[in-house]
Amino acid sequence: MSGVARRTVVAAAGGAGLAAALTACGGGGTNDKGEAAEGETLARTADIPVGGGKILADKGVIITQPKAGEFKAFSSKCTHAGCAVSSIKDGVIVCPCHQSQFDVSDGSVKSGPAGSPLPPTPIQVVGDAISLG
Repeated sequence: MSGVARRTVVAAAGGAGLAAALTACGGGGTNDKGEAAEGETLARTADIPVGGGKILADKGVIITQPKAGEFKAFSSKCTHAGCAVSSIKDGVIVCPCHQSQFDVSDGSVKSGPAGSPLPPTPIQVVGDAISLG
C-alpha cells in the first residue's frame, strides 16, 4: 500500500470514529443552556396528573394536564424574578421566592407579584410519550 493510500484510509477511519462519537453525544439531553433538546422524551402521559403537572427542573420545563388528555408545557422560570417554580397544587404552579402563582391550563398569573404568564413551551404527545416539538 502506498503512503498516500495509507494516509487516506487512516484519515477516513478517524473521521468515521469522530462522527460516531459526536452522534452518540448529540442525541437527546440538554442544550448548552441546560434546557431540554427538541424531540427528547420528557415524560410519559401517565406521569402527569390530571389537574396538576410535573416540574422537570433539570430541563427548565413544567408539563401540565389541565383536563384529561390535554397536555401543556411552560418554562419553569418565574417571570417575576427568575426563580425556578417549586410545586404544583390544586391547579396552581407556585414560585417559592415571592409566592407568585400561575394557572396550570395556560400559565397565566393567578396571583403576583409576577406580572407576566409563564412562557409556553411547544410539546408533542405521540402515544404515551411527551417530547419537545
